Amino acid sequence: MLKNHLLTACLGLFTILTTAACDTGTAPPYDGIGHTPEVIVSLDGTPGGSDGISGPIDGRMILIFSTDDKTEPRFQVSSGVKTTAQVFGIDVAGLAPGAEVRFNKDVFGFPVDSLARVPAGEYMVQAVLHRYETFTLKTGHTVKLPMDRGEGQQWARAPGNLYSSPVRLRLDPTSGDALRITLDRVIPPIVPPEDTDYVKHIRIRSELLSDFWGRDMYLGAHVLLPHGFDDHPDARFPLMVFHGHFPADFDGFRTTPPDLDTPCEFSDRFQVDCYNHIVEQEAYDFYKTWTGEDFPRFLIIEIQHANPYYDDSYAVNSANLGPYGDAITHELIPHIEREFRGIGQPWARFLYGGSTGGWEAMAAQVFYPDDYNGAFAACPDPIDFRAFTLVNIYEDANAYRIRGPFGRVERPGHRNWLGQVSRTLKDDNHLELVLGTKNRSGGQWDIWEAVYSPQGQDGYPKRLWDKKTGTIDPSVAAYWRDHYDLRHILERDWKTLGPRLEGKLHIYVGDMDNYYLNNAVYLTEAFLKTTDNPPYGGEVDYGDRAEHCWNGDHANPNHISRLRYNSFYVPKIMKRIAESAPKGADLTSWRY
Repeated sequence: MLKNHLLTACLGLFTILTTAACDTGTAPPYDGIGHTPEVIVSLDGTPGGSDGISGPIDGRMILIFSTDDKTEPRFQVSSGVKTTAQVFGIDVAGLAPGAEVRFNKDVFGFPVDSLARVPAGEYMVQAVLHRYETFTLKTGHTVKLPMDRGEGQQWARAPGNLYSSPVRLRLDPTSGDALRITLDRVIPPIVPPEDTDYVKHIRIRSELLSDFWGRDMYLGAHVLLPHGFDDHPDARFPLMVFHGHFPADFDGFRTTPPDLDTPCEFSDRFQVDCYNHIVEQEAYDFYKTWTGEDFPRFLIIEIQHANPYYDDSYAVNSANLGPYGDAITHELIPHIEREFRGIGQPWARFLYGGSTGGWEAMAAQVFYPDDYNGAFAACPDPIDFRAFTLVNIYEDANAYRIRGPFGRVERPGHRNWLGQVSRTLKDDNHLELVLGTKNRSGGQWDIWEAVYSPQGQDGYPKRLWDKKTGTIDPSVAAYWRDHYDLRHILERDWKTLGPRLEGKLHIYVGDMDNYYLNNAVYLTEAFLKTTDNPPYGGEVDYGDRAEHCWNGDHANPNHISRLRYNSFYVPKIMKRIAESAPKGADLTSWRY
């Protein structure tokens, strides 16, 4: 009976793999029963290919099986094992129209690791070819990576990617016939947003990044102008940098009230009905606040710095991504200040954001202590790598599991505010490995390695841990500590950093953060409390039972507070300006 239960767990399409054979990350030897399933994906054989490209194509071929026909399978892939479609991936090189790619039992998949283990049945099946481009880096390495094409590194939506029309197929291991599908469609280009009276869009070529990547590379930004900008040509404005994931347009700003005739959308995450209307109302309320008579006039920018690894760069210099920190701080921000009458002085520049943006805000302040006057970091990505979510990268031998002499336990990857776990760290990482080798998945764990790791001999990032097994490389962990562990850097360099950061660091996190990010904040706060000569002089605060991404607002539930970054920190910024602006600073032209 126990053997049958274990076999069922291994065969389940949307269950966590629990047997020893399953958790190796490789398919077990085929047992010879029935036939080995096989799926053949071919490129449209029309002249020039399905998108008119006649040359060979490099990339990642992704094959998806789904039991849900309400949306395309490509939009159903996630690391949540209860809801994700089944996905497999193969690296391909030099594909021409008419070429075929074969998926068999040896191709690694998620959540089931082998096509041989997918239960017989009917599925909606689709394939996507995520295209790579060739880069010759300043370091001399040649790498093949998926260049962002305006979508924010989303393989399922990236313009130029080839994909097949979804088709219903029956997978039958007793049949010797291979299933066949054809890439017959191409994802169209994305139309960039247009300027409005309040929101402007800029794009500049970065000399620093172009030099590193060996081709023209660009930085962009959405700029929110203060009310009355054109009517006060002599005013110059402080700058607030709202860090975060790839913004298609300026987030959280809407000049019209929500359309209440649109259907309500229930938020599973927050268990709130009509959450779409709530989001739109908050955006409209911010517009009314932004244009109010008593509200101080600022510039706010959201940066577009998607790159060949992720939807943003983490706003720091990196061995694998290049000098994004310098490019943002010394090229992009001065350009915006010149273009839109920013004050252009460090005392008038502030950083804030949540999650990735929270880490970026704090990191930019730490690495450029004299260029900014305060960072407000909400629910930041791990700022102490002794708590890299639930992994101590310096002491743990394995990221995915804790072992004892007679047993083991898988490390959780995501929880809700009640502590209920929906996936493990292994789930997150195995899905990324299916979507792209060599850190090319566009996923969270891959970008942490791409940003923080040294460059490998092949030109790609060195792995902190083996992606299949979770075994940690201590030499890479040591590199992470010395270059990007913010708590370690603060403690190591406080004698010189402390005087330049006094009063500038403000950190907020919910104590039930979905990704366990509060653990690193506890450790960082413990150090900050010991500082003297000078004391850090900032703030660390926790939201009781608040999930990701709480921003310090105790007055509202998390599903509302997380929408108010742009207005919530303004009183704190005004207080900081009053305390720190140099004698003779312009404190009036922007207070009309």
